[in-house]
Amino acid sequence: MLETALVEDRRGAALLEGQLTNSRDWADVDAFCHNTYMPLQIRPLQKGARPDATLRRVEIGQITLSRFCFGVPTRVEDFDPAAGNIIVLNTLRGRVRHPLAGDTEVETRPGDSYVVDCSRTEYWNVANGADLQFNLTIPHRLMEETAERWYGFVPDDRLWTSRIAFGGAQSSWLSLLDYAARSLDARQGGVPDALIARRIEETLAIDLLRHWAEGAEIDLETGARAAAPRYVRDAERLMQEQADRAPTVGDIAGQLGITARSLSAGFRRFRGITPHGYLNAQRLDGLRAALLEARRGQTVASIAAGRGYVNLGAMTARYRERFGETPAETLRQRPVKG
Repeated sequence: MLETALVEDRRGAALLEGQLTNSRDWADVDAFCHNTYMPLQIRPLQKGARPDATLRRVEIGQITLSRFCFGVPTRVEDFDPAAGNIIVLNTLRGRVRHPLAGDTEVETRPGDSYVVDCSRTEYWNVANGADLQFNLTIPHRLMEETAERWYGFVPDDRLWTSRIAFGGAQSSWLSLLDYAARSLDARQGGVPDALIARRIEETLAIDLLRHWAEGAEIDLETGARAAAPRYVRDAERLMQEQADRAPTVGDIAGQLGITARSLSAGFRRFRGITPHGYLNAQRLDGLRAALLEARRGQTVASIAAGRGYVNLGAMTARYRERFGETPAETLRQRPVKG
């Protein structure tokens, strides 16, 4: 798997033609790393060594895929946390050494994967020079949004500060990466169709969360959700049930007999989000379901108005941010009903 990732598309056509994909100049390598990963420090381990670098990258949605190696033994450190990025390193050949918890380390070999959130913890690695990596650069913000959408809360730093190795040869994770790489199309400048890109972006983020949480021994399904006080869980239930009525956070708090301030504090502490953010997400999810169930003659405006949306421009912007498409595009995908 991944033998020709970012080299050829699924039809065997060459990807990234006309772009710089190899270099023996440290300036090119430094620029590639800064643009693809984040600002960092590169230190070759052999004095005077010149790189023999592979430099390939393409974006699928908000995720950057890269095929990369220095070609000489190298240590990389001082990854800039301000960039807000997570890196997933997947070793295709050779060996790379990484930190784990405390003073422990791990060496990834072909088929092994490693994830680190450089916005939340320090990171370095040492590549042996014979290695080749297929990497993902993912904004921390995207992973938070995915966790909120699928699990109803944003994990705390017990997850984000965990540096873990996972996968292995023939793992389901590598199969998913192989599928993502095969979705690239040389005819479209190396990127997939926008709708396919959104689906792949979501699938990669969800699967990574699952592997990451398992390695960090965190239960995303029940652990943090069950730990929240009852009023937070009851508020979530009410927001889900009443999303189509466009309630306010004050309405929900009033039904629970608490103040909006108390509800906000509970959500921030136990969910890592605001109740307003959670309620907006439920309303948008309900709107999407209604669009996909729409009958002939129904319009975006009529469906949105029926669910309490007044400002269609603002709603459309939030909808596109959440789902990667406009409400009108969703409506066109629906099975036409009588």
